[in-house]
Amino acid sequence: MRRFAFETVFDDQGAVAFEPPAPKKRAFTVEEIEAARAEGYAQGERSAVVKAEAAQAAALREIAGAITGALGALAGVAHTHKEGAAALSLVCARAIADAALDCFPQAPAEAALRALTGELETTPRLIVRTGAGEPERLRQALERVADEAGLTGAVQVKAEPGMARAAFIFDWGDGRAAYDPEPAAVRVRDALAAALAAEGLHGDALHPSAPNPSGA
Repeated sequence: MRRFAFETVFDDQGAVAFEPPAPKKRAFTVEEIEAARAEGYAQGERSAVVKAEAAQAAALREIAGAITGALGALAGVAHTHKEGAAALSLVCARAIADAALDCFPQAPAEAALRALTGELETTPRLIVRTGAGEPERLRQALERVADEAGLTGAVQVKAEPGMARAAFIFDWGDGRAAYDPEPAAVRVRDALAAALAAEGLHGDALHPSAPNPSGA
């Protein structure tokens, strides 16, 4: 018997209970050295590739963050330009409307009378209060519209001090209709502002809105 011999030990069932580790190899063939060197190079290449991929991923994340910030800024600029274009359009529309009312001050009242012919078929008298500078001219224009529509009621036009130009009030006893260009312009401006705000909330990034130009 050899004392302290650490060899393979079997248990009662014949299975290996202990097996000594294989002795370390101290001599290598040329082929083994070449294979080990190739494996070392491959591991180094894999490590370099992993580092390069990690750096690339970090750079891509940085680029994506920069693009996101740029897109947000561009959306803000686009929204501001939309607001400016809308405000300019309102100013232009107001100028055109004022010029049209100078040439055809009776046109809004004529359009309203045509729209109300069904309501006024049996009306004996229509009283019109207006801020127009020439109430007689408006009366003649409304009488022509009434004749074309087959209305038989009398049309009376009264100047109303303090009313805006082209504003009017129709009163036929059973009903009443009114038009004022100033509140109408405000409603158009508010509707456009609401549309721009809704578009900004659902699309472009919202930024503080520029104040509405006076008189728009």
